[in-house]
Amino acid sequence: MRSRLSQNIWGWLFVLPTVAGLIILNIYPIIRTIWQSLHRVGDFGIGHEFIGFDNYRRILTDGVLWQTLWNTIFYTILEVPISIAIALVLAVFLNGKIRGRTAFRTIFFLPMVAAPAAVAMVWLWLYNSQFGLINNVFGLNVHWVTDSNIAIFSLAIIGIWGIIGYNMILFLAGLQNIPRDYYEASAIDGATGIRQFFKITLPLISPMLFFVTVTRVMAAMQIFDSIFMVMGTSANPALPRTQSLVFLFYRYAFMERNWGLGATVVVILMLVISLITVFQLLIQKKWVHYE
Repeated sequence: MRSRLSQNIWGWLFVLPTVAGLIILNIYPIIRTIWQSLHRVGDFGIGHEFIGFDNYRRILTDGVLWQTLWNTIFYTILEVPISIAIALVLAVFLNGKIRGRTAFRTIFFLPMVAAPAAVAMVWLWLYNSQFGLINNVFGLNVHWVTDSNIAIFSLAIIGIWGIIGYNMILFLAGLQNIPRDYYEASAIDGATGIRQFFKITLPLISPMLFFVTVTRVMAAMQIFDSIFMVMGTSANPALPRTQSLVFLFYRYAFMERNWGLGATVVVILMLVISLITVFQLLIQKKWVHYE
């Protein structure tokens, strides 16, 4: 009895740091954000006034929220499938025996270790309508970040470019766990490379594909840094068609000093991501194959 009690105590001591971190860094902020969304938050953390669901009524009847929600979803639709498809193709090629594959892996992964501010400055220069490299090389006159019809696509290109390397590394890890015997046996039966990809590679890598899809959707729905640094905060006419929910939170909370509205946006974003994640978990049974 004393031995079991000792084991339980040591078990709780080992998990205590993780549990404490989870409560302090995740659970408490969620509860606090929900609490703030039901209040008119005073300055310096004092003078809070309970207003119930007034913040929700105000923001749900405001067209800005629905346009921003559509911006966020549309950006996710653009960025996630394309980045995953390109990364998967690259991973398949770099998993083979090609010359310089280690160098290619490093090059594709470099955007992940670059400072976001530096990346934004480079893309701002590339997108500059007067002096930018893209317009000058191809003889174009396109306003990449100020035209409201194409600015969201410009942001998606940055997102795709920045995340391909990370997705590729994850897919490489999954591909290297597939036994070579499957490919050798299928080759003896006359299967081509494309047929092997769809009949062997995709089914066996589907758990990793599912993981990447879920995490990338979550991350894309929380895009902020590229919008903040590339689009600016006020003067850009394309901002209403490109700002995300996280950017809207920043605008309400830090620019307008309305912490209650900002918290309300975060709660709505959390609910949207939760619903999308639950939907992904439900449909994964139809296409994810676990060994």
